[in-house]
Amino acid sequence: MLLRRAASAAALLATVLPLTVAPPAHAAVDGAAACRPPASVPLDAEQSRLADPRTGALVERAGLADFVRRFPAALCTTRSRTEAERLLDSWGQALWQASVRRAQGQRAGGDLAAGDDRPLYWARLGMTAALARWQPEFPADKAALRARLEDASRGLTGNAFRPAPGVRRIFISGFDPFGLDAEIRRANPSGSAALLLNGRRITLADGTLAEIRAVVLPVRYADFDAGIVERAFTPHLAGPAPADIITTVSQGYPGIFTLEDWAGRARSADPYPDNARALSGGTRERPVTAPGLGPGPEFIRTTLPAGAVTAAVQTPYPVLLNSEVTEIPAGATAPVDRADGPTPGSRAVAGGGGGYLSNEVAYRSNRLRAELAPHLPGGHLHTPVLTGLPADPQLLTGPEFEHNESAIASEVRAVLEHAAVRR
Repeated sequence: MLLRRAASAAALLATVLPLTVAPPAHAAVDGAAACRPPASVPLDAEQSRLADPRTGALVERAGLADFVRRFPAALCTTRSRTEAERLLDSWGQALWQASVRRAQGQRAGGDLAAGDDRPLYWARLGMTAALARWQPEFPADKAALRARLEDASRGLTGNAFRPAPGVRRIFISGFDPFGLDAEIRRANPSGSAALLLNGRRITLADGTLAEIRAVVLPVRYADFDAGIVERAFTPHLAGPAPADIITTVSQGYPGIFTLEDWAGRARSADPYPDNARALSGGTRERPVTAPGLGPGPEFIRTTLPAGAVTAAVQTPYPVLLNSEVTEIPAGATAPVDRADGPTPGSRAVAGGGGGYLSNEVAYRSNRLRAELAPHLPGGHLHTPVLTGLPADPQLLTGPEFEHNESAIASEVRAVLEHAAVRR
């Protein structure tokens, strides 16, 4: 019985995990079930959207549904906290790698466009819901285990640059889809670009080579408060093979790319919520500083070569340098919009990317860059808003939508090809 149970568990994971990811030692040590029947627990605001069948259809049509279907049984093979941690690391990395390979045309499955970022988001969320319902026979810190799954499935673990003398190293971040209460079919082209480019070797504008590594970050204030940006960027700023350039990427304005000249220290986007329907606590009139944010100036300026990029990359979308900020001038109490950057002594309200998490990821990563690797170029790139979803809400994709997402991701690559040239 023991051998059959162990063999069955190994076969189960072998159908899901790639050969490059070693399954954890999780077979049951006796004939008893390793967990009680799933609990009926309330899901969080983000997980509650899984009730919409279109979310499952996106996962199914990308060939990733086995991750969600088989994950509960895999959880029930673990017999200790250590085994559970190993399993979550392995399954998270496997989901990330499967999504990257699919985006890059190396993994067949489903009829959605290869670069579609939505299946990774909804598959991960389905797995976190299964984790919430899991009832192990041993004490388990569900929040810590979820954090491991999140990090592994977002590219934060096992995603180092390959040793290669003379090859430049580019580290970027994208984001999950957001604004899903208004339109649950939304994608995020920054996430698509991250999947398409992660691990790729590209030729820069000067003919030299560069390797790109990427992560996809959540649109949740709580994760930022818990340091996910710092966990993502620190190894690539102070590790054994640090990046030569970093940039955060998010979805921004209709019809244009913008290189954001300034990132502001404040949160001020309320009443616009995050994906967990949480608010930041900050408004335009009363901005707040994020919890746990290290010391730094009110505004941080980009060190990306904006002039070189805007001179070279203008199609199919224009690329502009955006120097707009919102500040409370020194000695004043009311916010003021400025087109030419902040004034001395002012209080940040919003950077060029506003007062939401796209601005905050730019501030956090570049505050860290200034602390750990001040010589590195770094900044933030906003992509155009992704448009083109079919008018019929039951249609998940269409030619215009797929063309636009592909075009945006390709232009992100073009921006990097010019930004990462050694200067």
